[in-house]
Amino acid sequence: MLELLGVITGIIYLWLEYRASIYLWITGIIMPAIYIFVYYNAGLYADFGINIYYLVIAAYGWIAWKTGFTLFGKKESGERELSISHTPRRAWAGIAAAYAGAQILIAWILVEFTDSTVPYADSFTTALSIVGMWMLARKYIEQWWVWCIVDAACCALYFYKELYFTAVLYAVYAIIAIFGYYKWKRLMTDEQ
Repeated sequence: MLELLGVITGIIYLWLEYRASIYLWITGIIMPAIYIFVYYNAGLYADFGINIYYLVIAAYGWIAWKTGFTLFGKKESGERELSISHTPRRAWAGIAAAYAGAQILIAWILVEFTDSTVPYADSFTTALSIVGMWMLARKYIEQWWVWCIVDAACCALYFYKELYFTAVLYAVYAIIAIFGYYKWKRLMTDEQ
């Protein structure tokens, strides 16, 4: 029942993200609160942990989208609200390093300290989700491609772990991520 409630919240979240609505961050708090329990009970400890991060990044995303402030307090382009943009070239090296560091650390923790049966798959999706959420909070359009990879991998992982409702949700997420990219591309053009 809790998993089904998480799926319903996830669909609302995705619809709001697709529309680039700031209200996605409200469901971005509710959904991880639900999935903390679902993933812990399924033994997906990295996914459990990432949902704590999702709660924190949801607050950051709300502030960044609403005010245009970055993590360091500088406003982007003098606008009040953050606009959809491409990921700056200089950011890609940091994104890749953050992903690699998170992947290695999470995999090590799962192997050494848990009974996870899927430590490398769990750490892959979790590390990539960390950078995907940060990119979403910055309103970078390429976050959709990151989510497409994460969602396809999660679909397979959750099916394997017999979380069938959640597997279907992530299959839908993967398909909608493609459409989301093109929707945001149109919105970005309209904003400019």
